Amino acid sequence: MSLAPESHAAHPPPADRRAVLSWCLYDWANSSYPTVIVTFVIAAYFTTTLSADPQTGTAMWGTALSLSGLAVALLAPVLGAFADQAGRRKPWIAGFAAIAAISACGLWWVKPDPAYALLALGLVALGNGAFEFGQVFYNSMLPEIATRERLGRVSGWAWGLGYAGGLTCLALVLILFVKDEGALIPLDRTAAEHVRIAGPFVGLWFMLFALPLFLYTPDAPARPIAMSAALAAGLRSLWTTLRALPKQQGTIGRFLLARMLYTDGLNTLFAFGGVYAAGTFAMSFQDILVFGILLNVAAGLGAVAFSWVDDIIGAKRTIVISLIGLLGAGTGILLVESQTAFTALGCVIGVFIGPAQSASRSMMARLAPVEARAEVFGLYALSGKATAFAGPALVGWITLVADSQRVGMAVILAFFLAGLILLLPLRDRAA
Repeated sequence: MSLAPESHAAHPPPADRRAVLSWCLYDWANSSYPTVIVTFVIAAYFTTTLSADPQTGTAMWGTALSLSGLAVALLAPVLGAFADQAGRRKPWIAGFAAIAAISACGLWWVKPDPAYALLALGLVALGNGAFEFGQVFYNSMLPEIATRERLGRVSGWAWGLGYAGGLTCLALVLILFVKDEGALIPLDRTAAEHVRIAGPFVGLWFMLFALPLFLYTPDAPARPIAMSAALAAGLRSLWTTLRALPKQQGTIGRFLLARMLYTDGLNTLFAFGGVYAAGTFAMSFQDILVFGILLNVAAGLGAVAFSWVDDIIGAKRTIVISLIGLLGAGTGILLVESQTAFTALGCVIGVFIGPAQSASRSMMARLAPVEARAEVFGLYALSGKATAFAGPALVGWITLVADSQRVGMAVILAFFLAGLILLLPLRDRAA
């Protein structure tokens, strides 16, 4: 298998609008999980209710997400290589979506008692891993439904729709259940039912809005190959790819290394956004949800606005602009003292989070060889998870040792800076 960027002719005719919209809608569906479960509602619930103190809760939460990320890092390239040999993507997406949704529903049984802490961590680690595995096969479909000239736009539209989905789900959780006064569906607050219900709500949301992908977006054809033969061929292809990566410093190899670092910073930011807001700024559940809504609005607008920029100036330049913006706003958010300033800078961060993610996906879609798209997107997932244990673990334990969430969160900026330094010399011929 060659790791050279594919030619323009390698792209298929564009899929119809319904197929593209259905593919994008999956981002709307699955973004409810990281937004409501991993970043805001359940993260804050665990830190403030199920742990002894915010510092200990931060460390435990970080450890669980690190283990989940390690599993993705180890297995995603193998599963992607296998899928390339077998052909179809949708069965993988459906299976992992079901696991994530069922795990989310299980959070209803996590009562406000430290005795349920391990159950909460186990369910979140399982669901988060399934969410990430599903992304491998979902992302690998992008170059099959969009022309090369529109990869940035389709990726950006999907990311924007994803943020809108996370926002809408979060807003509904707030309006229906969490509001201190006037919640439309009153639940037993002494048993934290108004918070626990977020899990089943996300699970049902995920499965409902994922359906159009399976109904209307075309899948790669299945290949007549035995499972054992597909696995063997996939492992051989993966080994060939890994051996070739050091020779691709100007393209795939260097990009994956840079992304490994700055994506670790992004993932850690998502994991600890709600934790930081609750612990350092004493924000209530309702305040955190409002902050999450504003952050999602900003990120969605950023992803959509920069989607055209991506197709015009290239994905690499779009990522560089985003990382510089994240470094500036991130530094400010560690220095401010008021909730108002924290919220304002959080929105600025959101504007740059969207294009950093969207342009990374479109860049990988441009670089991925036709015959190994899922395999390369498996490596793409690896690049986002190979050091995934490092970010949350470092934030968690530095917070614990320094007894300061501000000091712990500063680790995120180091990941952004390191990724930017590695990305800058990258040749942009295929980006």
